[in-house]
Amino acid sequence: MTTNGDDAVRVVPVRHYGRWVGVAVALVVFAMVVHTLFFRVASAKVSCRLIDGVKSCHHLMVWRFQWNIVGQYFFTSEILHGLLRTLFLTVVAMAIGITLGVSLAVMRLSPNRVLSIVAWVYTWFFRGTPVLVQLLFWSFIGLFYPHITIGIPFTHVTFVHINSNTSVTVMEACALGLGLNEGAYMSEIARAGLISVDEGQIEAATSLGMTRRQTLRLVTIPQAMRVIIPPTGNEVISMLKTTSLVSTVGVIDLLGAATNIYSANYEIVPLLLVASLWYLTVTTVLSIGQFYLERRFARGALRSPPPTPLQRLRADLATVRNSTTALVSRSRRV
Repeated sequence: MTTNGDDAVRVVPVRHYGRWVGVAVALVVFAMVVHTLFFRVASAKVSCRLIDGVKSCHHLMVWRFQWNIVGQYFFTSEILHGLLRTLFLTVVAMAIGITLGVSLAVMRLSPNRVLSIVAWVYTWFFRGTPVLVQLLFWSFIGLFYPHITIGIPFTHVTFVHINSNTSVTVMEACALGLGLNEGAYMSEIARAGLISVDEGQIEAATSLGMTRRQTLRLVTIPQAMRVIIPPTGNEVISMLKTTSLVSTVGVIDLLGAATNIYSANYEIVPLLLVASLWYLTVTTVLSIGQFYLERRFARGALRSPPPTPLQRLRADLATVRNSTTALVSRSRRV
């Protein structure tokens, strides 16, 4: 009974039938994927033997995706060297892209119309042409510019002279091409982060006597990082996989190493799985780093940072433990 004499209100928890159906479907699909990946199937090969004078034959059971061959080549020196080249290209290309992208974003937001137009044209060109075409162009740069000189334009005064055919390797050309292409995308990401900062922050910095450069370095960029970090992490992961295009111009990266091996032994699917598993492994590590980096820069915008995977696991275990305790106590009462 309540205080006014009415019957007590019975509280009934909401039943989420749609969620239960979704969980059931997801579990069935997960079980099917596990079964098709890790259970053996009958092959066309037949094995026969005599048992008590009777010939008995049966089909040999094999892995559908030949995991035994995957394990055989997963840590070979060719694959590991290709992985190191892939990581090197990713780091160098992203370093070039981030540096160039931030510079282009500042130029794009500059009140100087010449700088703004130059940044826009650069972004328009490199985003509008396929990255594979750009890699092919930079790989054969010696055809168009056999000699690269640095000096005073339109004069014969030269400070540095470089033979592009001998000094620029295909690896360096690919890193440069990937970095220049990434700079166009990073410029838009950085520009979105910069314009997300409230104008009142810039006005307050100006009223304190800060110059435009000080405002950008001390006020705008630190606040824009919260917006810039998530898409930048996605760009790093995308760049990791985009480096596979360099195998078309002769650089033996991770995919190129796998291609060379299966071209000799014709084990195409297992070697592609080896490359894919390495890409997945590195992507997982990068995703974890991205999560903690986002969590750090979100401290000033959120009242409480998002829980880590370990904290979520502990909370789930606590929920299961409490539910189990409640069921046990209820059964004892009955």
